[in-house]
Amino acid sequence: MSLRSAPYLWVQLINGGALPLEALLLLLLLAGADPGPLPQLERLLAWGLGGAAPALLLLRKPADPRSLLLVSCIDEHATAAGAPRLPALQLVFATGVIALLPLLGWLDHTAALAYQLSPLQGADRLSCLVAASALLALMVWQWQQLVQAIWLLSGQQPAATVTRNLGLPLLHLPQLQESFAAAEQPSRAPLTVEPEQGREEDKGTDLDQQIS
Repeated sequence: MSLRSAPYLWVQLINGGALPLEALLLLLLLAGADPGPLPQLERLLAWGLGGAAPALLLLRKPADPRSLLLVSCIDEHATAAGAPRLPALQLVFATGVIALLPLLGWLDHTAALAYQLSPLQGADRLSCLVAASALLALMVWQWQQLVQAIWLLSGQQPAATVTRNLGLPLLHLPQLQESFAAAEQPSRAPLTVEPEQGREEDKGTDLDQQIS
């Protein structure tokens, strides 16, 4: 089975579509409390904790493309095939992480408009920033998976690399791929000779010998 038909890559591609919704959730989390005396420093610290730090870890050891974060699709006997560490891919990934900083600033600046809808309404500023940092880390993880999935689905050559997996070992997707591949092949029932038929053939050969 080729990588283009790998289900986990398409799942990663679909998960990338949740990034705008997560940005909206980030707005609601920041709307729970008013900015402090140094809002720009607070945003920088939140981005450093939830954006820059996970990005550095993923640059050193990228995410496994078969990891869905909450469900692990890792086969212990399989070698992880991911996108190679090309400078172009790392640049695209780093550009997306850097873009989170102005996005965080804009969302925090307009978050007061969504105060009534915030799930952290009335919470302190530190709690809102910690929750926002955790969501930023999830967005960084999904962005790395999205970039890697697009690269592999484009038909590029994968590379066997040491990857990072944060999922739970509940599902082994490569085993499902093997079952899907086996199901696509037409089943051929083996031809067997019944014992009675074999005995009749033996009797026929004995009669031929007696006549001759």
